[in-house]
Amino acid sequence: MDFISLVTRGVDKYGIDPDNLNLTTTDPMIIGMQKKYCELGKCPFEWAMLDYRPTIAGNSIYIICFFALWIGQAWWGIRNKTWAYFTSMSLGILGEIIGYIGRVMLNQNPFLMNNFLVNLVPLTIAPAFFTAAIYLCLGRVITAIGFENSRLKPKLYTIIFVSFDVFSLILQAAGGAMAATAKTTKGSKNGAKIMVVGLISQIVSMVLFFAFWGDFVLRTRRAKMSGSLKRSQPPLYDTLRKGRQFKLFQWSLFVATVLIFIRCLYRVAELWDGFSSHLANDEATFMIFEGPLIILAVASMTVFHPGRIFGNLWVPAGKGVRSLALGKSASTMELTTGHGEHWKSNTNTAYTHV
Repeated sequence: MDFISLVTRGVDKYGIDPDNLNLTTTDPMIIGMQKKYCELGKCPFEWAMLDYRPTIAGNSIYIICFFALWIGQAWWGIRNKTWAYFTSMSLGILGEIIGYIGRVMLNQNPFLMNNFLVNLVPLTIAPAFFTAAIYLCLGRVITAIGFENSRLKPKLYTIIFVSFDVFSLILQAAGGAMAATAKTTKGSKNGAKIMVVGLISQIVSMVLFFAFWGDFVLRTRRAKMSGSLKRSQPPLYDTLRKGRQFKLFQWSLFVATVLIFIRCLYRVAELWDGFSSHLANDEATFMIFEGPLIILAVASMTVFHPGRIFGNLWVPAGKGVRSLALGKSASTMELTTGHGEHWKSNTNTAYTHV
């Protein structure tokens, strides 16, 4: 073996010798290149991605909670064929589970960038899938109550606000990837700023969503007080509207939206000064404002699952169907709501759309 091969043996392409790390250096670039070879007890803890080791017990409990909630989502989603809602909720829950697995990985090795990336990106973007599911629901609620008092057509709620969500998702994912893979402090801060912009765009869309929703509620109440509401409400959803579960369903959407909104405000504050800020490295605050708020939001959306509330009316409501016009054919089909309401129509059924 020649001298050069002997010298370079065991040294990576950046000139780092995994068996002889420079543990006294203060150069951020050298520290960043050495981190992938670090383990607990081998490198200074100051080099870790966080100022603490995430708790295994707490994060494992969150993983179990989300998995249990996914089972509930799968039960109602598959049973009632609410495919779009089920897909959106499943992607959000999967992101939460992966994110908390990443935090357990950080406990085992807090130096690895990959562990930090698995923790950072999924937990940041996952709630956007839950808000998308909420947007799917509100359009159907407005169809059932009567769209005459809404400033937007029911389908536009999904189109407009899900588009906002996609935009915020792209920014958050891109910023997270940039921040987690940056070789310099400046690059990491720039990535965090892009994530913050994505989170702010999500907050703005939720504020607009609240405004349109609140406006619809107020206009509906005025119409009810004037006596004009009843005449404009679609007959297909009469039994659904009268049920207590439908009212609770609307409250569950409101509670879930508020919880996600608070969580987004927290994440903006957390990332505002980058990953080295005090708030970004405070485990207690994270474990209160991230996990529990989202778990409660998803629980609310699972207990009052739209498939359980709407039953077979979920699809007609999504299409803007207001009534069933019966034809003359002898062969019939039956439409059943989640509250035992039965509608029979034949193969020539004509739907009246919004």
